[in-house]
Amino acid sequence: MIPIRDANPTTRRAYVTYGLVALNVAAFVLWQPLTGTPNDQARFFYCYGSIPKEVLSFEPLRDVAIICGGKSVVFSLFASMFIHGGWLHLGGNMLFLWIFGNNVEDRMGPVAYLAFYLFAGLVATYAQVATDPSSTIPQIGASGAIAGVLGAYLVLFPHARVLTLVIFFFITMVELPAVVVLGLWFVLQAFQGVGELGAGAAGGVAWFAHIGGFLAGVVIAFLFYRRPTAAPRYLSP
Repeated sequence: MIPIRDANPTTRRAYVTYGLVALNVAAFVLWQPLTGTPNDQARFFYCYGSIPKEVLSFEPLRDVAIICGGKSVVFSLFASMFIHGGWLHLGGNMLFLWIFGNNVEDRMGPVAYLAFYLFAGLVATYAQVATDPSSTIPQIGASGAIAGVLGAYLVLFPHARVLTLVIFFFITMVELPAVVVLGLWFVLQAFQGVGELGAGAAGGVAWFAHIGGFLAGVVIAFLFYRRPTAAPRYLSP
């Protein structure tokens, strides 16, 4: 299922969400070595990605420090949230942030929302690290932080209607409540994550980053921001 848009108006412009989308796109287009060799890409990911073994000790791996001419592990924890592996990776993440981020920002306020977003990203990183603390494979992408946004949206706006593209032996557009769209998304992450436990570090999707970020969003929204919501609005055809 791919969300297209939601029927959940806001009371103010989501400048932080727009800014996060712009920063992610700018980092991908202007910072990452898109036209370099695969070795250039790999070097970039190692220099600025979150490497589990590093983020536990807060010391860069010796070989990485040599290749990168030094590395700030703390900076990499945040920089990795704005690095993506390709256009599809970037586009998918930004679609979810664009659809669901504005309402969460509207409820939390811009400053708290930005702090929440970065915190969810950190929780997501360490949730993935917990599955393989000795891994030396860089973790990159905004999906962990965005998963936090999805978790918060689920708690705050469970009945909001989401126009969703469904691809399952057929292709159709259907309106579904957010609790269904995001609930199924989380179940898929959990299923995939548990299925890959013990498979070893071989790169790919950081499923437990998604799980950890989502649960962080659920907990924070439930504890600090939950309140009754208005009746659901329906999307016009």
